[in-house]
Amino acid sequence: MALSGGLYHVGIVVPDVETAQAHFTELLGIEWGPVLVTEAFDIRDGEGSDLTLPNKLCYSTAAPHLELIEELPGSVWVCNEHSNLHHVGYWSDALPADHEAFAATQCPMEICGRNGAQVPVNFAYHRDPLGVRFELVDAAMKPLMEEFMFRTPLA
Repeated sequence: MALSGGLYHVGIVVPDVETAQAHFTELLGIEWGPVLVTEAFDIRDGEGSDLTLPNKLCYSTAAPHLELIEELPGSVWVCNEHSNLHHVGYWSDALPADHEAFAATQCPMEICGRNGAQVPVNFAYHRDPLGVRFELVDAAMKPLMEEFMFRTPLA
């Protein structure tokens, strides 16, 4: 199995998005796209429970992108003492099929986007036996993300 869309980002969980942006800008000279705050983000977890959580994130403007995700205690997005590198993100040209293929290769779904009962929608996290988390992102979202998420905000 190979994802035809390719690697495009690495997700990092941080205690505060704006503080992390300033740190990585100073350290690495990174420019950031806008911070996206979602008050009600619909997901399904690996046990099949439907949840609605808040979410706050941003992406760097240059590829491969860094994604900063603000920590949300009690969710999959938590900081830990080992590493806050959270996941490796790939574009998927066939999200439902890739989602099923990952699950069939001992890489179960951890969470995924949903629209009512429809899953996966937009993305799915899968975790392999080594503990590496992969995010499959629907390639249909790429133009929208390129236009709004990967660009420096207008002043």
